Formats: sequence, structure tokens, C-alpha cells
Amino acid sequence: MTSLWNILLATTLFLLLPLHTSASPASEDQPSARHSSGHTCVACVVVVSVIEQLAQVHNSTVEASMERLCSYLPEKLFLKTTCYLVIRMFGPDLVKLLSTDMNADVLCHTLEFCKQDPGQPLCHLYPLPKEPWKFTLEKARQIVKKSPTLKHSRSSSDVCSLPFLAKICQRIKSAIENSVPFKDGDSDKYSIFPTLRGYTWRGRDCNDSNKMAYPGRRPDNWDIHEDSNCNGIWGVDPKDGIPYEKKFCEGSQPRGIILLGDSAGAHFHISPEWITASQMSLKSFINLPIALTNELDWPQFSGATGFLDSISGIKENSIYLRLWKRNHCNHRDYQNISRNGASSQNLERFLETLSRNQLLDHPAIVIYAMIGNDVCKGKVDPVAAMTTPEKLYSSIMRTLKYLNSHLPNGSHVILYGLPDGTFLWDNLHNRYYPLGQLNKDVTYAHFYSFLNCLQVSPCHSWMSSNKTLRTLTSERAKQLSNTLKKIATSQKFTNFDLFYMDFDFRDRRFTAFGR
Repeated sequence: MTSLWNILLATTLFLLLPLHTSASPASEDQPSARHSSGHTCVACVVVVSVIEQLAQVHNSTVEASMERLCSYLPEKLFLKTTCYLVIRMFGPDLVKLLSTDMNADVLCHTLEFCKQDPGQPLCHLYPLPKEPWKFTLEKARQIVKKSPTLKHSRSSSDVCSLPFLAKICQRIKSAIENSVPFKDGDSDKYSIFPTLRGYTWRGRDCNDSNKMAYPGRRPDNWDIHEDSNCNGIWGVDPKDGIPYEKKFCEGSQPRGIILLGDSAGAHFHISPEWITASQMSLKSFINLPIALTNELDWPQFSGATGFLDSISGIKENSIYLRLWKRNHCNHRDYQNISRNGASSQNLERFLETLSRNQLLDHPAIVIYAMIGNDVCKGKVDPVAAMTTPEKLYSSIMRTLKYLNSHLPNGSHVILYGLPDGTFLWDNLHNRYYPLGQLNKDVTYAHFYSFLNCLQVSPCHSWMSSNKTLRTLTSERAKQLSNTLKKIATSQKFTNFDLFYMDFDFRDRRFTAFGR
């Protein structure tokens, strides 16, 4: 979906993470000043709402609820320390305003984390006060007019401009700016560390000081002396003198799985416990540091490259695990090259992070699954910003030509079609969003409208009350899927077979086409 990383980052640094879907700077649209302000506004409203609800759930003061929230956070990545610094700076103003029954919208506009630009509508999550908005806002401003914190909020709409947050912001941002491991001793694009694009994203390196040892390569001299392809098979059977790699893997057609995807392929996930006051506890945020250093993605649970059981308790059976169970020689040969916000139009920016040597490596199965961002836009006129079939055709052909020049002969490429995202509105709009479950006051429709107003929606096109817009989006998605199908049935490449697969949420039926 379109870029919402600034919301997630800002909210995390403000103590919490609010949204159900996300994207990163991989988006082709660079965030404008309005978008940056919108991200900060959402972050402020969500955090203030949670603080209010924690006080309500535990029948405590606002001060106590802020302390409680900070106590839940781990020390890793300075989260707990940052939390206490934030409440020390902004806590007194929150207490003053919340004690006068000002809601989160009023508070965040008062402290100027939310702004109504000239000529733009007033964006709010909760019902407007009974009194005129300008009167309520001026009343709130008088309460905190002498507050020293106002100079901080006015100085920049970016929470990362605050001096004590700059360091953690930089560490988190560095995790998403590159799609190769942050720690990679031999620069072979594989790592011995899990996060920051490490082995949760692509197979674990077995020798980080030798760039010729990595998952997916053909064994060097049948790996008599060492494990060159990191599948754990090496040495010679003393009984017959045959190398184990040759004995177990010769003729078994080993191959890897590579995913080119967006947030869905990266398995983006926000735990409901992070934004539901009644569910928060000391255990709620244990995995938050891992999530942050993985860009709020969980590729280790991905349907394509996952190698662990789902965090939801549902047993996963990813494509990688099926390949591994069929042939253990495929051990560790997976690459999840997905990015939040990825689409056909920006894939080329990180496609080169794919690791496959035509001469040295085994063939691979490559899945192209950009299933949303070509039609999901957060702009006022999302239809005009959608990818056209012509643009999609051009970008896909460039991608396929790149793959043909990098994949070993005998590989396979599968183009995944786009889903019909109308299920988002149809199934969620009248349900209570986590922030609204306690007081039954915020539905998904309300939250979608708030994001759309701020022009930071992950998918204004489908997450909208405008049925005509949702229909137009589904029609464009179908056009793009037909374009992918046309390419799969008409194009041939020397190093891989090309297939197309429909994506159907409703029927779960997948029809393959290709040649």
C-alpha cells in the first residue's frame, strides 16, 4: 500500500504503532509536506487516544497511564527511554488538556501536530465538539499558551527532528532504505544476523567471511571440505568415499524460491495488542524491537519464504517449506525481496538486490506479486495516479528482461494477478477499529475517512465509502491482471518459463496460464 512508514515511525517514537497496513519509502511518490504532517497527526491522535483509554481501563490518572505505557515498552532501541523523554516533554500539556475533556483531535490540533491547511477540510477521527471548532481550539490554546513545548511542535512536522529522537530515527530508517543486509561481512547479500534484512529475509549465510559461500549456489567440488551452499550438507561418507552432497543431492533438481513483492509478501503485521488499551501488558511489546528492525514485516512467516509457524498460531506451509520438505538440499535457499510500498513502477529501484549467479547457482522459482500498490493510492484523485496497463506492460517487460539476464537456465517465473480489494470495505467498514472497541465510537469507516482526509491512506482507492471509486479500482486491477496474463501467454525467455496465476480472495481458486 502507499507510504505510511512515517506514521508508523512517528507513532512508535510517540510510544505506539497504530495502523493495520503500511508501506515504506519504496513508494514512487515522495512524501510531501502535507503528507508528513498527516503522518504526524495520525500518530498523535492514536497515542493520545491510547493514553486516555489506559486511564479509563485502569481507573487511573492520565499521568499514571502515561507511566504505565512507558513501563510496557522494552529498553531495546531506546524505546522505554524515548517514551519517558516524550512524556516528560509533552505530558504536562496532555494532562491539562485531557483534564478539561478535550479529545485527541482537539489536543493534537492545539499542540500543532495536526494542522488544517488553508482551503483543506478539517480532518478529525472523533465527532466534532458541540461548540464551534474555532472556539474550542482557541479555548484549548489558552490553556497551554505558555507551554515551552509548542516551539518544538511548530519547528517541524517531523517528530524525528526532535534532538533526542534523531538517533533512533536514523537507526530505524536505515533498516528500510536498503534491501540488502545491514550486516554482511563478505558483501554476498547474505547475513548471519536475523533482522535488518538479514536471514529472516534470505537464507542464513554459513560463512560470512567468504563471499563464495552462500545459499543457492551449486556445490563447490561437491562440498567435500566445507559447506559452500549453506544447506548443511558437506563432507565425505567414510563408508564408500562418496561426498554427502553428491549422494543426497545429485539429480534432485535443487532450486530456490525468490519473492518480488510488497507489504503482503513481506507479511506486514501490526499486533492488535499494540493499540488496544484493554489488552496491553508487559508482554505486549516484547517483539516490537524485532518488528521495527524488520520494517514491521514478518518475512519469516511469509506464505512464500516463511520458515516459522505463524504468529497467529496458524500452522503455515510456505512455498519454501514445501520445497524444503520435498528436498532438503533446498535448505536456506530463499529470498524475500519485498518492500512495503513496492509496485511495478518502483521495483527496479531494488530489483538489483536479487542474488543469483547464472553460472554458479541453482535455478530458482521467482514469484512476482505486486498485488496492491499499482492501484492503491492515498491521493485526493487516486484514479489518476493508478498504473495504466501500458505502463505496467513496459515495467514488467523490463523486469523480465533483467531476470532473464540474471537467473540460471531452467528457472521459472510466476506473475501474480491483483486481488479485488473491495473486501476491505465490505468486511470491515462497520466493525469497530481497535481504538473504538472500548467506547464503541470509532469504526473502520471512521478511521478510513480520517486517513483519506489527511491524504495518507494506504489505499484510498478501496478503503473508501465511495462505491464508484471502489468499483473503478477493481476494474483497473482487473485490467492490470489481464495485462500480466497477456504477457505470460505471449512472451518467451531463454532462461525461464513464464506463468500467470489469478489471485482470488473470495473463491481461493487459482488458475495458471503461461508457456
